[in-house]
Amino acid sequence: MALDRDTAMQVASVLSKGLPYIQRFTGKTFVIKYGGNAMENEDLKRSFARDIVLMKLVGINPVVVHGGGPQIGDLLKRLNINSHFIDGMRVTDAETMDVVEMVLGGLVNKEIVSLINQHGGLAIGMTGKDANLIRARKLEVVKRSPEMTKPEIIDIGHVGTVDRVNTDAIDMLVRSDVIPVIAPIGVGADGASYNINADLVAGKVAEALKAEKLILLTNVAGLQNREGKVLTGLTASQVNDLIDDGTIHGGMLPKIRCALEAVEGGVRSSHIIDGRVAHATLLEIFTDEGVGTLITKN
Repeated sequence: MALDRDTAMQVASVLSKGLPYIQRFTGKTFVIKYGGNAMENEDLKRSFARDIVLMKLVGINPVVVHGGGPQIGDLLKRLNINSHFIDGMRVTDAETMDVVEMVLGGLVNKEIVSLINQHGGLAIGMTGKDANLIRARKLEVVKRSPEMTKPEIIDIGHVGTVDRVNTDAIDMLVRSDVIPVIAPIGVGADGASYNINADLVAGKVAEALKAEKLILLTNVAGLQNREGKVLTGLTASQVNDLIDDGTIHGGMLPKIRCALEAVEGGVRSSHIIDGRVAHATLLEIFTDEGVGTLITKN
C-alpha cells in the first residue's frame, strides 16, 4: 500500500533521527532478555521479532535469552504435576526438570527462532547445555531466623546459578551473522541439568560478552519511585541508595540486582523496559525518550 506524502515524510523523519544511534551501535552486542507479556501476546511477539531482525540488519548483534515460566506452569498443570515455589523459585525435581527442558529448550525456544526467521532473520536456538554454553552449579537457598542456632539450607532441586559462560559458541554464531536464541538451562560438572532464572542468565551472558547493553523486558513501565514516576538515567550508586531506602523492593529486587551486577561487570548500560509496549526495544535504543529505566556504572 502506497503511503501519502505526509506519512512518508514522518517515516523518513523517524529513520533520520535514528541514524546517530545506528552509527553509534553498529558492531556492538546487545543481550536482550525476552519474557513477560511480550512473550504471550501475539502482536507483541511479532513486533519483538521484527525489532530483533531490524537490529541485526543495521549492524547491531542481538543475543536473545528467554524465559518461559507461564508455559512451564501450564504444561505441569496439564500433566497433573504439582508445582510450588520457595522465595519465588520453582522447586524443580527430576520430573519437573524434564518438563522445563521440554518447554524451554523445545517449545518456547523454537517458537522464538521461527518467529525471527519468518521476519527475515537467521536465528539458531540453543540451551546452555549446547557446547557447554552455560556451566552451572546447584543453587542453595539459605533460610535464617532469630530462632535458629544456624542457617537452614533448603534443597530446591535442579535449580542452578551460572558458573561460567562459554562465549566462543556465541561469538562463532555472531560472526556468521546468526542471531543466538538461548534457553536458560545450564549443565553442571556432572552433566546434570539446571533450571536458571532467565534474568540471571542474560546478565551473566552480557557480562561475559562485555556487551554494550543488557535489556530486560518486564511487565512494568520501569523502575519507579514512591510516587509511581519512572526513573531513568541512574548510576549504580543511586540504584543502591534506592534499595537501601526501600524504594526498590519485592519482585523488582532480583531484576535490579541483575542489572547492577551487569554494569559493574563491564556492560556499558542496563535497561529495564516495558515489554507491553510494541517495539519497546527499538524505542529504548533509537530514541532519546526510551520506554524504561537506564542504569550505568557511573
